[in-house]
Amino acid sequence: MIAYILPLGVIGPQQLILIAVLVLILFGGKKIPELMGGIGKGIKEFKKATSDDEPKKVSDETEQKEQN
Repeated sequence: MIAYILPLGVIGPQQLILIAVLVLILFGGKKIPELMGGIGKGIKEFKKATSDDEPKKVSDETEQKEQN
């Protein structure tokens, strides 16, 4: 049995099913794919932004060494 330990207690399969049902009731079946798509796009943009920053740092350091 899979259980996740949180500061408030342990969440088991029954609680996860209850949470899934509540999300389905609150957002409806049509909105959930849109929400997941938005989350996926956000994660992709975050990964792209973090990978774009790393080469800039390296090139900035080499430029500073060349100037000195």
